[in-house]
Amino acid sequence: MRVLDSDRSTGLTNEQVKERWQKYGPNELEETAGRSSWDILLDQFKNIMLLMLIGVAFVSGFLDVVKLQQGDLEPGEVPFKDTIAILLIVILNGVLGYLQESRAEKALAALKKMSSPKVRIIRDGRTLEVSAKELVPGDIMLLEAGVQVAADGRLIEESNLQIREAALTGEAHAVEKEANLHLAEDTPLGDRINLVFQGTEVVQGRAKVLVTNTGMKTELGRIAEMLQSVESEPTPLQQRMSQLGNVLVTGSLVLVVVVIIVGLLRSGWNFATFIALVEVSLSMAVAVVPEGLPAVITVTLALGTQRMVKRNALIRKLPAVETLGSVTTICSDKTGTLTQNKMVVQQVATVKQKIQVSGEGYTPEGEFILDNKSVNATQYPELKSLLLACVECNDAELQCEPNNAPGSNGGNWKILGDPTEGALLTLAGKGNLQKENIDRQMPRVEEIPFSSERKRMSVIVKNESESLLENSGNFILFSKGSPELILQRCTYYLEGWQNAKLTENQRAEILEQNNQMAANGLRVLGFAYKPMDNKPSGDLNENEVEQNLVWLGLVGMLDAPRPEVREAVARCRQAGIRPVMITGDHQLTAKAIAHDLGIAQEGDRVLTGQELQRISQEELEREVDQVSIYARVAPEHKLRIVQALQNRGKFVAMTGDGVNDAPALKQADIGIAMGITGTDVSKEASDMVLLDDNFATIVAATEEGRVVYTNIRRFIKYILGSNIGEVLTIAAAPILLPTGGVPLTPLQILWMNLVTDGVPALALAVEPAEPNVMKRPPFNPRESIFSRGLGWYMVRVGIIFAILTIILMEWAYTHSQGSGDPERWKTMVFTTLCLAQMGHAIAIRSNTQLTIELNPMTNPYVWGAVILTTILQLMLIYVPPLRAFFGTHVLDFGELLICLGFSMLMFVWIELEKLFIRWFGKTRK
Repeated sequence: MRVLDSDRSTGLTNEQVKERWQKYGPNELEETAGRSSWDILLDQFKNIMLLMLIGVAFVSGFLDVVKLQQGDLEPGEVPFKDTIAILLIVILNGVLGYLQESRAEKALAALKKMSSPKVRIIRDGRTLEVSAKELVPGDIMLLEAGVQVAADGRLIEESNLQIREAALTGEAHAVEKEANLHLAEDTPLGDRINLVFQGTEVVQGRAKVLVTNTGMKTELGRIAEMLQSVESEPTPLQQRMSQLGNVLVTGSLVLVVVVIIVGLLRSGWNFATFIALVEVSLSMAVAVVPEGLPAVITVTLALGTQRMVKRNALIRKLPAVETLGSVTTICSDKTGTLTQNKMVVQQVATVKQKIQVSGEGYTPEGEFILDNKSVNATQYPELKSLLLACVECNDAELQCEPNNAPGSNGGNWKILGDPTEGALLTLAGKGNLQKENIDRQMPRVEEIPFSSERKRMSVIVKNESESLLENSGNFILFSKGSPELILQRCTYYLEGWQNAKLTENQRAEILEQNNQMAANGLRVLGFAYKPMDNKPSGDLNENEVEQNLVWLGLVGMLDAPRPEVREAVARCRQAGIRPVMITGDHQLTAKAIAHDLGIAQEGDRVLTGQELQRISQEELEREVDQVSIYARVAPEHKLRIVQALQNRGKFVAMTGDGVNDAPALKQADIGIAMGITGTDVSKEASDMVLLDDNFATIVAATEEGRVVYTNIRRFIKYILGSNIGEVLTIAAAPILLPTGGVPLTPLQILWMNLVTDGVPALALAVEPAEPNVMKRPPFNPRESIFSRGLGWYMVRVGIIFAILTIILMEWAYTHSQGSGDPERWKTMVFTTLCLAQMGHAIAIRSNTQLTIELNPMTNPYVWGAVILTTILQLMLIYVPPLRAFFGTHVLDFGELLICLGFSMLMFVWIELEKLFIRWFGKTRK
């Protein structure tokens, strides 16, 4: 109050408000300018392969202008068709890239929506309702149930205040706030119970708050600032494609220079020869660029997104499909992702018995297990009485919604009210005690409500049924709350249906039981009751009524792990992926869940938010490889953890649902938001959304990502192997043939790269997963696109392609010169290259298995693509309009068979390679 010069009763004066408005500005989040749509579009044409194609298009256009001026165009030849075709491909690839990148980041817009539009305040001694953006530090803000907190502030006074901070901390349960409390400056965000934060929601109670921070100075503002400071890194696929472009263009330019120099040295300098060599160079430049590759990759990623949706993973950014396959570390939030986001009672303890409870979620089905045997709760007086207390000290409702889904049994159980009280009703239901029946037989007549000071609640019920609780009076008081405080007010404990005196040793044992349950990560409540002959008259005095209670027992509950997550974690480890838990919850709870799921081993270190605050980024980077659990973390901690892992060379997937997760989601290599519980902010900052909020879905999506990457490598091998063959064939023509000449025009090369390469490549993109795809570590996300033999394969196969085609070209050239059409050799070369690719597509489906060993029905699309492309290629030769446009010549049946024979040799070569690799592997063993 003194620092902000405000008054708790009258608030700020109008003059103070004006001054502070000038100093602090409006209470809203500020946005920094990002890349415009125009910038994104222009960036697409900075790709080195597209720049080379643009250069080729202009040179081709210039040569056509020269031909027009000199009258050298052949009859029926369409000028500028190569230029137009190449520029159309450039524009198509640019548009595809733009569509992938142009999705504007809307995370900040979603963050702004969390600001409350109106707020009640005190100014100049009057209560006013103003727009939230008009708040300034020092204002007195009034809160009540149902409102959204409009700014950060310090509680001045409160009454039974509970605030849901899930959006900020990620934890599901409402936080009980206390005004009269002083905390250390380094207290974690989730434990600052004397403060309120912008964007959170008041669930219960009322309060008066001194506004301490507004706009970008709030916790929400700090998240917005972090969100805008995170820069997007190129994905592994984008980096590899960039590297591929550099290698191809550099190689192409070197080859162009060599061909022109050798050609000029061989033929001597003259303008006609130079123009002919430039035409050869243009064809080589077009041949080296895989024009169809961006489109094939985009379609492959899109098909991957469709498969992932079927597995409950929605991909927001296409490159994320392949990026998932490179993940080495998954940082997961606990609540709702690893766990069910449903409190479930795990353990019950009376003075003489310790009972385990089975069951999942809020479904009231499960067993009470005592000494490894299932028992009937109603046969044990102590347990039955404890379950009665769970029902009576309860304001929640357990409801069953019908589930009409095929194969479903019964309905979906859900809770109306507090999740903790819901867990107690579910526990009682497992003992066949339903709230509706109990309330009729024991109607509530009085209540002493829960408060953050009392840490307990008590109810008085009228006992209209002796069958429920024997040896009880006309009225019964039930109490629930903090075990230590409830136990302090107990004099007896229930043994059978009799009350026995509590000894000091028994008190110590109960407290030790409480500590053990808490150490296992359970949230523990204590229960007691007291028989009463008469209902107390007048106002209830808690100090009189809540005395000499009878201890019933302890109930320990947990947000239970999802049953399928244990297997998913095991699959992660088998696949060489390390799971890490990052949560805002207490470290004991986090440790219990992590050990249960196999995320952490005995002795693993837990790092808390407070410890993170104290260590430097360099120290954190040294620790991250040893820490699998981070507890009580704040938003900036999550960001630091992800950055530390990335600096250690890890490829990080980060899951989250709250506003607090958004900066880390954006920083991570793959940001994964929750579809059910996730905020709009987290979804907009993410690359992928889990439709079922399930950790197991991430593992399934990772498998799909690995399949997609394997298939991308497969069709890159396929496409670039033939491209190298094309380039070498074109380069050899002016050197080996007596009159030189270009065997392929740019338009024919575009046809090969787009159709005869592109259509089978799309079919290879849907090749099913290999059996060991999730039984090996992830490949290094920073590995070269040419790694693991891909580069050597492309060169090797490209050379074989070229040798076969050059041999055919030599024969076809000689053969054509003696016929009536001396240019037919070019069509034979064109046809052989196209048909050889069909054999290549069939053979490349597997690196080790022969084609006859593969089931053709595992990927019938390849066979369909081969047949379709072959028919299209023959149409270019035998359909007159297409023949005229593409500049081909009619081949007779014998010539066509020779082309087919040479083409088949490519298939035979690759199959022989597989047999050699198989034989070589056996001899090494």
